[in-house]
Amino acid sequence: MPRFSDTSLQNSKPAVDRKNRIKDPKNIMRTVDPAALEMLQYTKENNIITAFDRWSAQQPQCAFGYQGICCRICFAGPCRIKAEEGPGSMGICGAKDYTIVARNAIRMMAGGASAHSDHGREIANVLLHMAEGHAPDYRVADSDKLHRVAKRIRLSVEGKSDLELAKEVAEAALADFGRQTGEPCTFLWSTICEGRKGKFSECDVVPTSIDRAVVEVLHRTHVGVDADPVNIIFGGIKAALGDYTGMHLSTDLSDILFGTPKPVLSEANLGVIDPDKVNIIVHGHNPILSQMVVDTAREMEEEAKAAGAKGIGIAGICCTGNEVLSRNGIPIATSYMAQELAIATGAIDVMVVDVQCIMPAVRNVAECFGTKLVTTLPISKIPGSYHFAFDEAKAKESAAGVIRLAIETFKTRKESGRATRVPQFKNKLMAGFSLEALMDLFAAINPDNPISVLTDAILNGEIAGVCLLAGCNNLEAVYEKNHTEIIKGLAQNNVFMVGTGCVMQAAGKHGLLNYDAVEKYAGPGLKAFIDRLYEANKDKLPDKLPLAFHMGSCVDNTRAADLWTAMANELKVDVPKVPFVASAPEAMSEKAVAIGTWVIANGIPCHVGAMPPLEGSNLVWSVVTCIAHDVFGGNFILETDPEVAVKKLVAALEYRTWKLRIHRKAAEVYETELCQAF
Repeated sequence: MPRFSDTSLQNSKPAVDRKNRIKDPKNIMRTVDPAALEMLQYTKENNIITAFDRWSAQQPQCAFGYQGICCRICFAGPCRIKAEEGPGSMGICGAKDYTIVARNAIRMMAGGASAHSDHGREIANVLLHMAEGHAPDYRVADSDKLHRVAKRIRLSVEGKSDLELAKEVAEAALADFGRQTGEPCTFLWSTICEGRKGKFSECDVVPTSIDRAVVEVLHRTHVGVDADPVNIIFGGIKAALGDYTGMHLSTDLSDILFGTPKPVLSEANLGVIDPDKVNIIVHGHNPILSQMVVDTAREMEEEAKAAGAKGIGIAGICCTGNEVLSRNGIPIATSYMAQELAIATGAIDVMVVDVQCIMPAVRNVAECFGTKLVTTLPISKIPGSYHFAFDEAKAKESAAGVIRLAIETFKTRKESGRATRVPQFKNKLMAGFSLEALMDLFAAINPDNPISVLTDAILNGEIAGVCLLAGCNNLEAVYEKNHTEIIKGLAQNNVFMVGTGCVMQAAGKHGLLNYDAVEKYAGPGLKAFIDRLYEANKDKLPDKLPLAFHMGSCVDNTRAADLWTAMANELKVDVPKVPFVASAPEAMSEKAVAIGTWVIANGIPCHVGAMPPLEGSNLVWSVVTCIAHDVFGGNFILETDPEVAVKKLVAALEYRTWKLRIHRKAAEVYETELCQAF
């Protein structure tokens, strides 16, 4: 095939210009989810304000902020770039558009790194305290994972108990937050391939500690410090690699504490809620309390039944939901943007939240329906909510307190006779595909070299490559349309898909995480590949395999990074030559910016379907969409049209596969080393 099947797909500009991106902005029915549409009609009729109303009320949004050319880092401003030349082309201090856009962007990276890594710090502290005997309700749930992680980070495991080893692993993780020497972060350096180590060292973007990388971003973006946009962005990449470090250790330690996910069946969408049960929503991102709520609820079923309930129903929202889905099969109620709609069913007794992606407005909706909103961590409180100060030393007791509050609220709900409105939409799904679970599937075909099952399928043309689907919800797009359309489009083009976060919740809600979707949407190569995996594993699977493979929560994106690293090592190339892409169809948060940055730094093209604030500087735009590829091998594909995005992602995979085959053939014919150019 030619180098590019369609050169127009290499255009770094989106297919739709900004003025035409948002259609019908006053229409709040911006979703393809039938359950959400039913609830939005209900909330509209009852004058209940949700995120959909607030988004509409914000239109049109500030063009300066949208483009990233508004600066608020000192109070001589805010400044905004409003001219190409003259005094209006700079801030009061003289900062040009490229400086302001770059500073704003890397501050978002630092925010994302802070969120993910602070999550990891909590997990590391619980593991440490458990090992020291101060958190008795926790245990080492996966001893094998503990030993694998310990060996990977070069700890001696001989003659040590699980508790002794857990303490050393926890201490190694905590050292990555505040190391004062010049060594790279352990949970970064022990998980990337040699090619990336060389590239990161060459570009001076290796973090020695997570906290230092974040502080450095805030320092370099203070007024009067760094004005060079490329230098600024490299500082952001270092923070983003700190984000990767915090995410990886969080996933590793969560698996050790709560178990490494295996394939599990469940359901998704608001129809999973049963009004006759005591209903608890777990929402946020940290599994420390939510897992304990799940475990404790099993022991309190009779208490709920004594109150007149059929039992205790737990459902998840956002990545706390993904954590307990992947390990326990707990159903998904909905994703980030529709969190208020879950409460509006009137059937939720308690929504218990930890950190990240919790809308302050859930309190207002909860008040309308008698739902108790429970916050649990000192850095995340909402006025008017209940606060149960979570104590890891008394974790089960804390969880039992939340459940008893839900039981009492259920009694009040039933006594009041308040009506409920639960849309009857839900779909079966399969989740729990940790990297270990994927490798186990591959090993049933090739036990000596499992990853070759995937790479061989790419090299022989059966599948086009792999795509990581990640990211949030964003009403700049029609809620969940980008997610679902991109999954369907990639499937038709024989792309093997793994995913995390809210995009996988959308896939589950819309019936894309089961085998029916394989039959409906998969191209012939992808279907044959999934069918072959199932036939080799059917005796140990709960059902046929899904169209896309749910790897877990936001922090679990490092599972996908471990997958592309394994592929690179098998193919004997650096990551930029691996036929692997990523897509965040509805990216929204600072965490998404940090993830996307370390994805492209690792050498993976990364599509973003909601525009980040970068368009105010052509220079910065060129750096992230073009020059990044020349330096690191990955680049952002900023495209709001899902159909065009699919074409661009497939073209990127085709190009990589084409080049890889040529280089492998040349090495074979001329008996040379495999070319490493990307």
